[in-house]
Amino acid sequence: MTDTDSQTPVPTAADEVVELCRDLIRIDTTNTGDTNTSAGERTAAEYVAAKLAEVGLEPKIYESAPGRATVVARYEGADSSRPALLLHGHLDVVPADASEWSVHPFSGEEKDGYIWGRGAVDMKDFDAMLLAVVRQWKREGRVPPRDFVLMFLADEEAAGGYGAHFMIDEHREVFDGVTEAVGEVGGFSVSVNNDLRLYMIETAEKGLDWLRLTVNSRPGHGSMIHDDNAVTQLSEAVARVGRHRFPIELTPTVRAFLEEVAEVLDIEIDYDNPEAAIAKLGPIARIIGATIRHTANPTRLEAGYKENVIPGKATATIDCRPLPGRTEEFLAQLREIIGPDIEIEHVHQQPGLETTFDGQLVDAMAESLRHFDPGARPVPYMLSGGTDAKAFHRLGIRGFGFAPLKLPADLDFSALFHGIDERVPTDGLRFGVRVLDRFLSQT
Repeated sequence: MTDTDSQTPVPTAADEVVELCRDLIRIDTTNTGDTNTSAGERTAAEYVAAKLAEVGLEPKIYESAPGRATVVARYEGADSSRPALLLHGHLDVVPADASEWSVHPFSGEEKDGYIWGRGAVDMKDFDAMLLAVVRQWKREGRVPPRDFVLMFLADEEAAGGYGAHFMIDEHREVFDGVTEAVGEVGGFSVSVNNDLRLYMIETAEKGLDWLRLTVNSRPGHGSMIHDDNAVTQLSEAVARVGRHRFPIELTPTVRAFLEEVAEVLDIEIDYDNPEAAIAKLGPIARIIGATIRHTANPTRLEAGYKENVIPGKATATIDCRPLPGRTEEFLAQLREIIGPDIEIEHVHQQPGLETTFDGQLVDAMAESLRHFDPGARPVPYMLSGGTDAKAFHRLGIRGFGFAPLKLPADLDFSALFHGIDERVPTDGLRFGVRVLDRFLSQT
């Protein structure tokens, strides 16, 4: 046996991706929305930076507050005169109560063909896929077609103030030349039958507007008649908001998605009332159903300090998700529902975004999916939630969600986001790195 024959084979992305995902899940990066009670992303950032440096990249860690860390590395391409491509993931995760899970949420346990743990699909799976592909490329001496800006961000789960927005406000130079971006919540499959799968590529996101409603009135004794009660006035307004259904409005992305659904399911869709058709989509209907209209959901109430005192102030928080390009009309409608004499404050506001389902990136996504899954049918869709793409949109960067996963037909994927027993199939991860490798080579 020669020395060459005895050498350990160089690991591929498919060899590494599962272990990388497990390692990342085991690092608790819980984001509560308050830095004082969050675990922070620093340990995960150091792990990612070490993995990038190990193969010859030069990552840099940016800390927006103690423990709140983002990693950035530029992978120089063959033609640096071309616009750069931003490839981004976030390192933070939402909280998880271990008592509710069948495995510990930060165990990264592998069982039943899945990796289990908080962040498995949101979004340490894509972080691991991106790391695995980049590490393979560097080991093989491959050069990207153009510059890649790799970004592993803090604070996406709390709207990105310590992450994406911090990077834009304080370190805009890292985005030099970037015109397009690829990140999370897209590229996953929805099975139509054994031979056909829709692959949902995110080309739009609803807006984000967290509103605080406040009623100020005259306090008084709880035993007396009190017509001017802040709690009553606020509760009535919150109930009106919570029960209201905004009219159906189909954006170009949603209409394009429904047209694809009509064709593959061989059904007619009433575009004035598409909910019956959307219901045929199974669990994914939860996301799609929220993209045909504005939504406003009460999430918090606060009032009073003693059982027998009518408070002089009551507040509520409303999580509003307006359709892209329609925020002003939405707010006007919401004001009518809430009524007068209630203060409205914007706690956090980000506009929606929408791009077209065309161009070189889209073509490369579609070709790469079909190459590894002949039953793939890529379709555009709108995300009912939000990602860091909203922040990058401030710079005019065109964003897509493309973290490719071929999923089991019976997996309720949408329920795993922020859900109990979050998990990602190991075969899906290996499929994802193969697709991502091919896609990036064509960008």
